[in-house]
Amino acid sequence: MRTPEALYRRTAELLDRARVAGIRYVDAARSYGRAEEFLARWLGERRVPPGSLTIGSKWGYRYTANWALDAPVHEEKELSRAHFQTQLAESRAHLGSHLDLYQIHSATAESGCLEDASLLRALVAGRREGAYRAAGVTLSGPASARALELALAAQVDGERVFDTVQATFNCLEPSLAGPLARAHDAGLGVIAKEVFANGRLTDANRLPGDESLVRGLRAAAGARSCSIDQLALAFVLSHPFVDVALSGAATSAQLASHTAALDVALQDGARALLEGITEPAERYWATRARLPWS
Repeated sequence: MRTPEALYRRTAELLDRARVAGIRYVDAARSYGRAEEFLARWLGERRVPPGSLTIGSKWGYRYTANWALDAPVHEEKELSRAHFQTQLAESRAHLGSHLDLYQIHSATAESGCLEDASLLRALVAGRREGAYRAAGVTLSGPASARALELALAAQVDGERVFDTVQATFNCLEPSLAGPLARAHDAGLGVIAKEVFANGRLTDANRLPGDESLVRGLRAAAGARSCSIDQLALAFVLSHPFVDVALSGAATSAQLASHTAALDVALQDGARALLEGITEPAERYWATRARLPWS
C-alpha cells in the first residue's frame, strides 16, 4: 500500500542500506513530497549526528500532486526571495542543523534568479548565519551552460554565492562536460543528476524509438558482465570533475546495482561506444519532456 507509513518504511530501509554501503550524500527537495519529513524522521530515529552525512535539499518548487502519479500538475515553481525565505524556514523546521547544502531548484538564465541581487544577497546571508553550510544551484534544460556561467559569476560583496552545481550529465547528454569541468576547477563541487537519463539508460527502457539504443547497451554491458545502469553510472563516475553522482534508487535491488558500478572499469572500447550514443541536446531535452512522470 502507498500509505505514508509504508512509504516511510521503504525510505528508511533504503537509507539504512545506503549508509551501510558507504553513501554519504542524501539529496532532497521541498517539492519531493514528504522527502524532508521522512529524512528528518530517519535521522532522528537512527540518531545520526549532524555532519556525519551531507544533507542537501532544494527550494523553488511547491509539491502539488498529493501523491498521485497522474496528477495534472506535480510542481509549481517560484524562484523569488520571499519564496526562498519561506521554504528555507520549512526545510529548517524538518532538518535543522542537518541541512548542509541548500540549492536553487532548476535555475535557468531566463528566470532571472541568478541575477537577482536581492535573492543572491539572501542566499549568502543564509550561509553566513549558519542556516546551511553551502549554497548550491541545480540546472535543467538545453541552455544550462548559460545558467552555469551566470552562477559562476554571481557574487555578493566579492564573495562567491554558489559552492556547488548540480546538473544533468549522462552518456546521452554530456554537453555540460566542459562547463562542469571548468566549474570544478574554479572550486565548485559538482553533483551529476539524471545519470540514467530518466530510465532510458536502464534495462527497463521501453521508449518507442530507443530499441536499438537498448540493444547496443545490453550487448556492451553483457560483454563486461555488468548491467546497463552500471555501465551508464561508470561512465559518469569516470569523469574527474564529478564529485557526486545521484543514484535515485527506489528499491534495494537498484541501490545494490548502482553501488556495484564502482567496480566497473571502462576500457577504451566501452568509452567509445558510450560517447558514440550522444544525442543533440535539443533532441535529448525534447524526448525528456515527453517522458511520463515517475
